[in-house]
Parts: sequence; C-alpha cells; structure tokens
Amino acid sequence: MMPRSNRGSVLILVLWASVGLVSMALLFGHAMLMTYRGADNDLAGRQAEQAIEGAVRYAESLFVNPTVPGVLPEVSSYEGEAVAVGEATFWFFGTPADTTAGTQGEYGLVDEAAKLNLNTATLEMLKLLPGMTDDFAAAIIDWRDADDDVTFGGAESSTYAQKNPSYKAKNAPFESIEELALVSGATREILYGEDANLNGALDPNEDDGEKNAPADNSDGKLDAGLLAYVTVFSREPNKQADGTARINIGQPGPNDPLDTLLTDKFGVGRAQDIKADLGAAPLRSVLEFYVRSRMKADEFAKIVDALTVKTGDYLTGLINVNTAGAAVLACVPGIGTDKAAKLLSARQSRTTADTNIAWVADTLGAQGAVQAGPYLTGQSWQAGADVAAVGRHGRGYRRTKFVIDTSTGAPRIIYRRNLAPLGWALGSTVRQNLALEKTTK
Repeated sequence: MMPRSNRGSVLILVLWASVGLVSMALLFGHAMLMTYRGADNDLAGRQAEQAIEGAVRYAESLFVNPTVPGVLPEVSSYEGEAVAVGEATFWFFGTPADTTAGTQGEYGLVDEAAKLNLNTATLEMLKLLPGMTDDFAAAIIDWRDADDDVTFGGAESSTYAQKNPSYKAKNAPFESIEELALVSGATREILYGEDANLNGALDPNEDDGEKNAPADNSDGKLDAGLLAYVTVFSREPNKQADGTARINIGQPGPNDPLDTLLTDKFGVGRAQDIKADLGAAPLRSVLEFYVRSRMKADEFAKIVDALTVKTGDYLTGLINVNTAGAAVLACVPGIGTDKAAKLLSARQSRTTADTNIAWVADTLGAQGAVQAGPYLTGQSWQAGADVAAVGRHGRGYRRTKFVIDTSTGAPRIIYRRNLAPLGWALGSTVRQNLALEKTTK
C-alpha cells in the first residue's frame, strides 16, 4: 500500500497534469477560434470584393442602350442602397455635388460633368471653389501648364526642388484628382476639408472640433474639400447622337450647312428670320446661338444636337447644368452665387430629363447666358461609381471608386481606386442595422 505522503504527491502531479492539459486544450481551442474567425473574415472580404465587381458591372449595364444618350439614369430607376448579392451587400456611395448638414449620406452614381475639370477650368474659376486659396489655384494652373515657371514667375523649379524627395512640376494635364496632392501648397485640409472619408456626409468625428481627427469647426455642417468638386474625366463626343458630324456655327455665314438645317426644320421664311437675328458676329457657344437667334425653346430642341462651335472629336470639361451643384455652378462666368441658386430652383421645377439647356437663358438672362455658354452643357458621359460593400455578417468592408466612360460607345471603366483605407463610410445607422441582422440570423 502506498504511503499517504506519496499518494498526496501523485494527486498533486495529476492535478498539475490536468491543469496543463486543460490549458493546452484552451490554447488550441482559442487558436482554432481565431483561425475560424480569420477564415470567416477572409471569406467575408472576398464576398465584398465580388459584390463590388458585380456592382460595377450592374452600373455599366445601366448605360447600354440609354433612353436619352448623354443623360445619366435616374436614381429611382436602379437599386443603389443596401443591394443584396448572396450573403454580401453593396451600396453605390454617391458623394453629393453640394455638401449638406446632417449625417445621412446619398446613394447613387455621381455625374463627373457635375464637377469642375482641373484641366480646363480657368484660374478665376478655380479660385471660386470652396476652400481654395489664390496661391493653390495658381499652382494648379502651373502644374498642368506646358511651359515651366509661367505662374510662379521663375520659382517653380526651386519650389519643387525643396520637396523631400524632390521632383519637378508635371507641366502636363492632370490624369487623376489625386495628383493634387503633389501640387505645391496642397494640404489635407484643402483637399479633404472636414470630409476625411470622402463620403459627403457629416460623421460624428467630423463635427466634434479638435476631439477626433479631422479638425473641424463643429458647426453641424460639412465643409468638404476640393476633391468633392473636381474631376479630370468630363468630356463628351462632338457629334450628334446618331454619330453624324455636327455643324460648326462658330462663323455663321451664307450658303453653309446651317442654312440647309434651318430650312429643313422650319421652312425658308423662318430660316431667314433666324439667320437675320443671328447676325454675322462669331458665336462662342451653342447657348449664345439660342439667345441671339430668338428661337423658341421647342424649336431649339429640334436642332441643338446638330450644332457645335468647336472642332475635334470631343469637347472636354463642360459642366452639366442639369446636374451640377451650386458650389460648382457659382464658379462659372455669368452665374455666380446668386444665379446658381436660381438655376437650382428652376432646374427642380423641370419634369423632363433631356440635354436641351435653353431653359438656362430664361434664368440667367441674355447677358449671363452668353457669358456662361462656353462652359455649359446638358450632357453627361462619365459616371463615378463609388461602391462600398460588406460580406457575411456585415464583415469584410471594402470600398472602390470607379469611373465609367460611355463617350466612345460601349461603357468602359477608365479609373479605379481603393478607398477602403479612408475608413468606414456608411455611417453608424448602417453599422447598427448590420449588427442587428447578425444577431437575428
């Protein structure tokens, strides 16, 4: 029979062995749980990525055989918010052209022609953008200008040589809005404003002063940066919807194709009256043609697609007056802040989606329409699809920004950027809804 002291030692050894085995079991169990969670998160991320790819294909399909060429699909005509794809969900995360107070984001495709094109905007137009400084506007022009030292008065080389690492100004057109970060004077405050995640909505950390990044004025209103108002992708084909050439009315005169067009549409007498009202002075825009011709809006609608004042296959950087917000419209000569608000009001009262911008002249008046005409259009051929998605159980958040171009015919992706590093952009309400769904499944 084993002595009591030995039996006690054996018991202690057994207990220690049991504790060791239990600890190992717990350790392996925890490792297996972490492996499972990692695999589950990886699966959710892959689901989100595939949902994004499906979403952009869906967006492209919206532009196949459009009802009105050059007009973006109405938001109500497609699904853009919390669209289920198997166990994943995606959102077309639309950044509004105008920032608004509140925390609710907007969902849908974004018109690139509703923004100011960095490659065509004048210095005066750039200066009027929210958050812009005169120096930074000048630096933007200098960055894209083909000639060195034009804006900086010979100081361009030294300006960029002082960077670490040093580099040279591009002296060529912008290829993306992200290039703005390279321009002399660029700061996060200028580019992003208070909208750190570029979602166009006022998130809690964007309205708490200095408590959390980014710095903000906690006034209950989102002050967006330049990235919300600019593009490099807006252009439209300089031809009619059926593919035929347009008539260049830049230099009206006798015995030109315009005479034939007017006569075919309105008869000899009316055509002569229109030509007489036009006069011989050169035309700077199609909208100026409308003003000077004294045509009725329904008459103008019959010929507007056949007219142009420029040569070349494409017209670059025109602003779509049917979709642009007040901040962008206010930058256009002949409009300004007061008339931009009037344009928005007049636009909201329109019930027909078309490319005829004759209504603009009624709001701006003849002089304002003539000034603004060279910068305006009623068409859109590029759409931004900012897609956010999550996989199963609301995990695996992904976000990618695409630009879809339809100006060459079939829709095609011309830009892609991963925006997930900017952080969660769907707001607290969506997060709470996803958490609720997870607990009820």
